[in-house]
Amino acid sequence: MEKINQTMKSKPSITKYIPILDWIKSYSGDDAKGDINAGITVGIMLIPQGMAYAMLAGLPPIYGLYASIVPLILYAVFGTSRQLAVGPVAMVSLLVLAGVGEIADVGSDRFIQLAIMTAMGVGVFQLLMGVFRMGFLVNFLSHPVLSGFTSAAALIIGGSQLKNLLGIDIPRTNYVHEILINAFQKINEIDPFTAAIGIGSIATIILIRKWKRTFPSALVVVGLGTLVTYVFGLNESGVAIVGDIPRGLPSFKFTSMSWADIELLLPTILVISLVGYMESIAVAKAIANKHGYKVDPNQELIGLGVANIGGALFQSYPTTGGFSRTAVNDQAGSRTGMASIVSAVIIALTVLFLTPLFYYLPSAVLAAIIMVAVAGLFDTHEMRHLWKTDRKDLALLVITFIATLSLGIEEGIAVGVLISLGLVIYSSTKPHSTELGRLGETKNFRNVKRYKEAKTEEEILIYRFDSQLYFANVEYFRDTIDSLIAEKGDKLNLVILDASAMNNIDSTGVHALQELIKDLKDRDIELYFAGAIGPVRDKLKVSGITEGLSISNFYFDVADAMEAYKKGHKKDHNYSPVQTNT
Repeated sequence: MEKINQTMKSKPSITKYIPILDWIKSYSGDDAKGDINAGITVGIMLIPQGMAYAMLAGLPPIYGLYASIVPLILYAVFGTSRQLAVGPVAMVSLLVLAGVGEIADVGSDRFIQLAIMTAMGVGVFQLLMGVFRMGFLVNFLSHPVLSGFTSAAALIIGGSQLKNLLGIDIPRTNYVHEILINAFQKINEIDPFTAAIGIGSIATIILIRKWKRTFPSALVVVGLGTLVTYVFGLNESGVAIVGDIPRGLPSFKFTSMSWADIELLLPTILVISLVGYMESIAVAKAIANKHGYKVDPNQELIGLGVANIGGALFQSYPTTGGFSRTAVNDQAGSRTGMASIVSAVIIALTVLFLTPLFYYLPSAVLAAIIMVAVAGLFDTHEMRHLWKTDRKDLALLVITFIATLSLGIEEGIAVGVLISLGLVIYSSTKPHSTELGRLGETKNFRNVKRYKEAKTEEEILIYRFDSQLYFANVEYFRDTIDSLIAEKGDKLNLVILDASAMNNIDSTGVHALQELIKDLKDRDIELYFAGAIGPVRDKLKVSGITEGLSISNFYFDVADAMEAYKKGHKKDHNYSPVQTNT
C-alpha cells in the first residue's frame, strides 16, 4: 500500500495540466467580486480593441470579437497565469496582415480562411512546443531583437492606419517610408471630417487615460464617434464607417488545410508562435511575481496553443496575451482566470445583441484606438538603457529595427535572430580568459588586468579559462595560453590551469589538453589543474588524459596548488579526477 501511495504521489496531478481545477477548489466570494469587476472592465475595453485589431489584421471587425470569446475561455482553463488577458493584440494582427497579405488579397474570403488557418497552425505549434517542453526556443529571440522589432512594428502599424485616420487612399505596404511619401503626396485629399474624428479620438483617449487609466476610454470614443456620425450623417459626407456587422455567436467550422497552404503559411506561423509567446510570457511572469506565484512556461505554451486551436474552430484569428489589457485586468482586481471567462461572456452578449449599434462606427475611431495602443510599443526606455549599459546589444536592437523597416516584418526579425546567433557563436569561440595574480599575502587570486595590486611570479603562470573547452574555442585556448607562456620565458616551471569556470569539455578539448601536456612536458614544465568540477574530471579520467599525471596534479583551488608547489612536493588532498559530486 505504501508503495502504491508513493507511486501516486510521484505522478503529476491533473491540476498541473488543467490549472483551473487547482484554483476553482478554493474559489471564494472575494475572488468572484474581483473577477467580475475585472472581467466586465476588460470585456468593455476589448469590444472596440477587438474590432480595431481585426481591422489592422485586414479582417472584418466581427472577427476581432470572435477572437475574444473561445480563446479567452480555453486559456482560463489551461493557462497558469491568473491575470493574463488573452485576445487579439496589435503585434500579432500586424504579422497576420504582413504574412497572409502576401498570399491573398486583404479582406477577401481566401484571406479570412488563411488567417483562421494561421490560428490553427500557431495553436498546433505552440501546443507541441509545450508538450515537448521546448519553451527554450524563444531564447533565440533576445530582448534587444524583440525590442527593435516591436519598435519598428509600432511605426509600421501607426503608418498603416494613416489612411483610415485621415480618410485618404494609400496603397497597402509594410514600408514606413513608402506610407509617408504616399500620405504626403495626397495631403490635399485629406477628408476634414474623418481627420477631425480620428485626431479628436486620439486626444480624447489620451486625456481620459491621464485622468483614470482603467476607464474604458476606447469605448467612450466609439460611442461618441458613432453618435456624431449618425446624428450629422457624416457617412454621407465621406466618413468611412464599419457598416453591417454580422449578429450571432461564431459557428463551429473546421477549415481544411492543404499542404500547399501550410508551406505558404509556415514562416508566418513560426514567427507568430514565438513572438506571441514571448509577449505573453513576459507580462505573465511580471504579474505573477507581483502576486507571489509562479507560471509554468511550458504549460503557458499549452494554454495558448489550446486557445488558438479552439479559437480557429470558431472562426478566430491568432491570439495571445496582451500587455495593456493584462495591466487593466490586474488593476481592476482580477484574482483568477474567471475574469477572462466573464470578459468572454461580455463579448458573447455583444455579438448576440449589440452589433447593430456599431453600424455608424467610423473607421477613423478604430484607427485612433490602434495608434494610441501601439505608441507604447516604441521602446525608447530600452534604447536609453542599452546606450548606458551595453552598446553591443544596442547595435543589435538598431540593426533589427532598421531591417524590419527596410526589409519587412518577417525578414527583420529573421535578421535579428541570425545576428543574435552569430554573436553567440562568435563569443563562444573567444571567451574571457586571463592570467591570475595573488592579492597580497591572501589566498585570493584575481585578474591581473583588473587588479593592479595582484602579484605574479616569474616561474609560475596561473591561467583561468572562463568557458567550456570545446571544438569551437580550442584554438583560442591554445593561442592565449601559449602567448602567456611565451611572455614568461625560460624561467617558467609551472602552469596552473584554473578550471573552476570550465563546466564541460568535449573530445576536441581533451585532445587540446593532451597536446598542451605533451608540449609542456617537452619543456620540463609541470601542469596543475585547480578547481576542476566533477564532470570535467570524469571526462579527463575516461579519456585517459590523467594517465600521464599524478593524482596530485588536481587541486581544490589555486591557493592549494600554489601551497603544494611551494612545499616542493605534490600533496594528495583526496581530490580525485573521478569524483562526481561537484
